[in-house]
Amino acid sequence: MGKVKKKGQAGQAKNYMTRTQAVKKLQLSLPDFRKLCIWKGIYPREPRNRKKVSKSATASTTFYYTKDIQFLLHEPLLQKFREQKVLEKKISRALGRGDVSDAARLERNAARPDKTGKPRYTLNHIIRERYPTFADALRDLDDCLSMLFLFANLPSTTAVPAKMIARCERLCLEFEHYLIASHSLRKSFLSIKGIYYQANIQGEDVLWLVPYKFNQRVVGDVDFRIMGTFVEFYMTLLGFVNYRLYTSIGLKYPPRFDQLKDEGGAELGAFSLEGANLATAETKAIANGEQQGPDPKVQAEVDKLVRQLRDEESAASKADGAAEESAAEAANGDADADADEPNDAIDKFEPAAPGGDVLPQPAYSSSDPSQLFAGLTVYLSRETPRQPLEFLLRAFGCKRVGWDEVLGAGAFTHDESDPRITHQIVDRPVIRAAVADEGDGEDNQTAQKLAANRRYPGRIYVQPQWVWDSVNDEELKSPEQYAPGAQLPPHLSPFVKPTQGQYDPTLPLEEQQTEAEAIEAALEDEKEGEAGSDDEVENDMDVAEDDEDDDESDGGSEEEEEEEEDEEEEEDGDEEEDEDEEATLERQRELEAELTGKAVKREKVDPKTKAKLEAKKALERRKKQEAEELERAKGMLSKKKRKLFEQMQYTNSKKSAEDAKLRQKRRRLEKERAAA
Repeated sequence: MGKVKKKGQAGQAKNYMTRTQAVKKLQLSLPDFRKLCIWKGIYPREPRNRKKVSKSATASTTFYYTKDIQFLLHEPLLQKFREQKVLEKKISRALGRGDVSDAARLERNAARPDKTGKPRYTLNHIIRERYPTFADALRDLDDCLSMLFLFANLPSTTAVPAKMIARCERLCLEFEHYLIASHSLRKSFLSIKGIYYQANIQGEDVLWLVPYKFNQRVVGDVDFRIMGTFVEFYMTLLGFVNYRLYTSIGLKYPPRFDQLKDEGGAELGAFSLEGANLATAETKAIANGEQQGPDPKVQAEVDKLVRQLRDEESAASKADGAAEESAAEAANGDADADADEPNDAIDKFEPAAPGGDVLPQPAYSSSDPSQLFAGLTVYLSRETPRQPLEFLLRAFGCKRVGWDEVLGAGAFTHDESDPRITHQIVDRPVIRAAVADEGDGEDNQTAQKLAANRRYPGRIYVQPQWVWDSVNDEELKSPEQYAPGAQLPPHLSPFVKPTQGQYDPTLPLEEQQTEAEAIEAALEDEKEGEAGSDDEVENDMDVAEDDEDDDESDGGSEEEEEEEEDEEEEEDGDEEEDEDEEATLERQRELEAELTGKAVKREKVDPKTKAKLEAKKALERRKKQEAEELERAKGMLSKKKRKLFEQMQYTNSKKSAEDAKLRQKRRRLEKERAAA
């Protein structure tokens, strides 16, 4: 007879452990247990059968794997937590005895770990354990950056100390400096939540969200203890990543930090990048936006080589004259061989069959996107968001960015009238320039006599969206579309790839609307055009009431002519049904006219409108026929495939309805704009 197993010692009951049992086994407090699980990446698990797992009568809500808890038993941080717990017990015991001086001494010792040895811990070993390779750390950088940028914008409270906020802000600015130095930033998007950024770091795409610089209101329904635990882990992670990124491009980490500039609001300008051991002249020149001249010794060697090459070319030019005749004779023979030689032309990917997918064609880039704003001197007006604009401009090659002194220190220039400024970013209404009393009203860009909040001649004024659209399209957009007061083009997300048949705001409405929508829009336009002539129609109807008998006789003759025309145009069963409906409606109008004693209202149908109505009816018949054929085809499918096909149909119809709603909204806005 086999050994009888006791309940709760095998199967699922052994594989799972409740949170209370885990805390008791580790001898930790519940907050310390939560911290340890977050840092080690251990999360609650849901068993298949709670009754088999639960060993007590009360229903347990949180379960963990037993192997995960056994893994935590060997964590070095456990001893640190226990030492902290012992210190807290000593302080409480001293207060219980009434020995206030002893409790104060222990508390002072706890506040000075460098002298008294208060238990301190680091998360370095956890970072190395969870991310064995640098690529693993880059893949997990999205949440890290979003969390740290969020805490960098929060106000300091008891739950969020000021030191944590300053540490988050400094790490984020160091990361931005790496993106500027390595030109790794690729795209950015303005959304309701904040500003999205995407960078390509060593082949990995990293996407994070930065909130706007508004005054944040800290609410009480957010557990900042849990978020603070994540932030503590992410700060250590970003410190490791920044060190690795800086050293990979030969920069010293951490960069030199100027406390006075940071207190003046310089932010990015408070850091100065240096080389691995010492700041080289080239690094300083790049940081200051200056050009460095060549080394004199190197230049002398280059001049010597150039003179030697010129002497050799002059001696060889004499021998080339005799060889030209023989080369011309051999040119005809080499023509066929040249056809097989490789050239620098770009291969084009064309569809093999008509109607096939069109692949994006490769093209040589004539300009480097990382130097998009190189050579520009940009001035930011006071109403524009300085921090994101400065970061984007510097990340794409702009060395000289200026702003008003109110926005902080670190600008290239604080003088708005600096003649070196080529572009100015403004976000305020159009301001008319003042002109002389005897002069004509000139344009804002060319006026010589300027008023307060003036525009300077020869300078390009654009709205902030110009920077984002230029970055996403990898080309400088036309400034006329982004002039102050102009209607801005749609700002679309660069992270969403447009699919065929989806609504695209950049394309004209006529190119993407369906045939039915085009017919409906044309009929609506004609109805709106005829609405203006309703008064004339009413006057004609008053005159028609006086000649009632003549109209009735004419109406009878017109009825006979219409019946003859309808009989000639009958071709299939669908058209007969439509004509029967029209005849029924016509008979109903005649009866109403006899009862009221008025003439029958005759609607004069325009030939174009009639053709559109016929096209609409033909389209409806075609849709009905296609639906019937589709239903017959679905009958040939199995039950499982039919359900899957119906689900696909539902999803596609839902997307089509959303696209149709957007097109209808755009059509209405275009009509309102045209009427205005």
